[in-house]
Formats: sequence, C-alpha cells, structure tokens
Amino acid sequence: MRRTDPEGHGPVRYGPPLPDDGLPLLPELSEVLATAAGRAGTEPVGGGATLLEAACGYWARRGLAAATDRVAAAPGAPTLLVALTAALGGDVLVPRPCAAWWAPYARLLGRPVFHVATPAECGGVPDPYALLETVRRVRAEGGDPRLLVLSVADDPTATVAPPEVLHEAVEAAAGEGLYLVSDETWRDTVHDPHATVLFSPAEMLPEGVTVVSDLAGALLPPGWPAAVARFPEGATGDDLHARVLDVLTALGARVAAPVAAAAGYALAEPEPVTARVAAAVRLHARVAAATYAAVVAAGALARPPQAGRHLYADLSPLRAALAPHGVGDAQELEDFLTARLGMPAPGGHRFGDDLGALRVRLSTAPLLGGTDEERAECLGSPSPWELPHVQRALITLRSVFDDLRDDAQRWEPPR
Repeated sequence: MRRTDPEGHGPVRYGPPLPDDGLPLLPELSEVLATAAGRAGTEPVGGGATLLEAACGYWARRGLAAATDRVAAAPGAPTLLVALTAALGGDVLVPRPCAAWWAPYARLLGRPVFHVATPAECGGVPDPYALLETVRRVRAEGGDPRLLVLSVADDPTATVAPPEVLHEAVEAAAGEGLYLVSDETWRDTVHDPHATVLFSPAEMLPEGVTVVSDLAGALLPPGWPAAVARFPEGATGDDLHARVLDVLTALGARVAAPVAAAAGYALAEPEPVTARVAAAVRLHARVAAATYAAVVAAGALARPPQAGRHLYADLSPLRAALAPHGVGDAQELEDFLTARLGMPAPGGHRFGDDLGALRVRLSTAPLLGGTDEERAECLGSPSPWELPHVQRALITLRSVFDDLRDDAQRWEPPR
C-alpha cells in the first residue's frame, strides 16, 4: 500500500503497536541475553527444548497442563496467528473492537474477516447471539467460518471477560463448529487478581482451543520478539501443531537464540521476573485508574480498566465540542488527541471499530516520564501519580479533557 500523506493514516503499515510498559529493562533479563549473545546457531523451528519446557511450566502454573510436543514458539504472536490461520483455513471471526494486528494477518492470507459485536460487560469476546447470527449470515452468503480469535484480557478495551460471559461465547462457538484461538498476551497484567476472575477458554473447551501468548505482554520488551502457543491434546491438536510447524518452517520463523534464552528465563518466572511484573502491573493499574478518572470526569465513556497498560474511551458525548476542531471521526480524533496530548492516541478504527465512532485507545506508558530515570522512579514509588513528571502528564491529560467538557457544556442547548 502506497503512503498517501505524511500523517500515517494507513490501516496496516501505520497501525499501533502493543502498549509497552515504558520501563527500563530488568537487569537480570539483560544479563541472560548478553550471556547468550555469542551463540552462533539458531533455535529449531517451533523452539528448542529449554524454551518449550519453560513454556510448559508457565502454563502448568496457570492450570493448563502442557507437553513439549503440544507447544510451539515463534518470533512474536503475529507469526503464530498467521501460521494458525493458514493451517485452519476458512473465514475468520473476531470481536469488535479487537487487537489491531488480528485482522490484517488474515487478510494477508486472503481470508475474509468478520467482526462480531461484544457484550456490554466487556470486550475481547463476542456476544453469543451476535456470533450465532454472524455465522448464520456468513454461511447463507456462501462463506466458510472456521476460526474465532478472542482474548479474555483484552487489547484494546483493557477489560477481562467474566467467566459466565466467556462460557456463553465459547459454548456458542463450539456449537457452530468453530475453532478458537485465545490470545492471552495480557493475562499476567490483570490489575486486581483478587477481584477479577480470569478463565482461559482452554479450560472450558480443552479439545478446541489453541492458546497464544506474546511475551511482550508482561515478560519481555517488544523489541525481543518471542511468543508461545499451546495446542490441545488429541488428534486435532496433533494435526494442527504439525501444520503450524510446517508454516513456520516455510516462513523461516525461528526465535533468535539470545532472545530464546531470555524468553526461557522469563517463562521460568524466577523471583526477579515475578517481582518486576508485579511492580509494573501495580504501577500501570494506578496510572490507568487516574487516566480513567480524568476521562469520565470530562463526560466521556469508558469501562474501568482491569488489565494491560491502556484505556479505551468513547468520546461520543463530547462530539459537539470536538466538531469545531474538525473532529468528526476516529481518524480525526486520533490526530487531534495525539497533537494535544503529545502521545500516541490511536483511534478505534485501528481496532476494527466504526470509523464514525469517536473511540480511542490511551496508553499509560507515555505518562511515566521521558527518561529511564523518571520511569524507574515511578516503579519504586508508592504514589507514582504524585511524582512531578507524572503529575505534569496527568495535568495535561485532564486539561485537554476538561476543555472538551467545558466546550460541550457551552454547546448544550438551553433547557
């Protein structure tokens, strides 16, 4: 696709990356990578024994038993999703909205992608009735829906699907013969594990779900691409695992040996890793809560963030205030807020939402400061929102949204 303007409006090449944690690298992780940097060989396709054993242990600690012949690794979750989509065939169903990278990879393979509305409680999973109707309509039009991609801890909405909502969606998908890919990249970033119950679809439908996790969610920096997939037991899992390895081989998709060493170390979850993950989750949860408070105080809509390092806001109630600024759709909202906030604010259209809807994803990492020193200070502070550089960032955020609220009130017709 040829770039047509300098603003980066293209739907794929200029799509938003995963929200990173914005924090300095964990020293122990850097040491593992540096120690392995002299390795001249390559990892086998699908990952070496050490990495796969670490992945099995990681999932076992989460109640998902796995064997090394049911696990595969690749340089990033997008590569795994390409391989799974190619291996499964058919049309692809995704929630609306969904992670920005899900649909482009299916379209790259020439597969139609159909978005399904989500329930009121959360994003990441389809409303079961909307799913059934979409499947019926696609089949009536000659389509062949086979794959549903979902996420229980969601990007972009930062919500966690309640078990009963997830169960209804999984039951509907299984009844229609759909295979499920569960993107669990963000499962280790749940803000309050004691108040939020997270179930994997693989616990509900063991024979029909492949779990994918990009380690950039909680364990590795995004510049060290590594992801793992867990396949179900039985003939279906055997066949799919083999076909995915074939696709990865054709792509030459091997995890770099130093990155594999770091990934194996992180998946084993030694104390330095678990302590950093817990501290990063606490930090981003607090900043996300402050961001949420600023957004809803201005009159915008948002679900309270429950996971991840982001917030998904609907500025439709502020449409009248945004119109004088030339904002009438999600792309224009993205441009406006990116300029005003001084940080990326991708519009909802990047995530499969309607272009006309005024929705936007706001990440928390840019609010933590501009240097490693400032971000490290956030990590160690019991009250990071009180640090001067975080306060300045939040004041800017509140100011932008408060101005929109005040403008909206002036535009309200007299009663």
